[in-house]
Amino acid sequence: MMDTILIWAGTFALFCFALAFAAATLRLMLGPTPQDRVLAVDTMFINGISIVLVLGVNFATGVYFDIALLMALFGFISSTVMAKFLFKGEVIQP
Repeated sequence: MMDTILIWAGTFALFCFALAFAAATLRLMLGPTPQDRVLAVDTMFINGISIVLVLGVNFATGVYFDIALLMALFGFISSTVMAKFLFKGEVIQP
């Protein structure tokens, strides 16, 4: 009984995160300013990490958690670099 509830909850969570990912993709394509696009990419990273974590719980393996950690690292770095580029116009200062 509990396994069935966990499977349904995982499926519902995956559906919700996929819907949020699609909404962020729409914001990425239609965003009128570059700041909107940066926030959309950051939101897509967060939703992608959430999807990977739910898959890790559903499949009961730890590999997905390592993948989510790497995704979080790359998401943080890319968001920081994009924000610095939008703020100063360059990433690496001479």
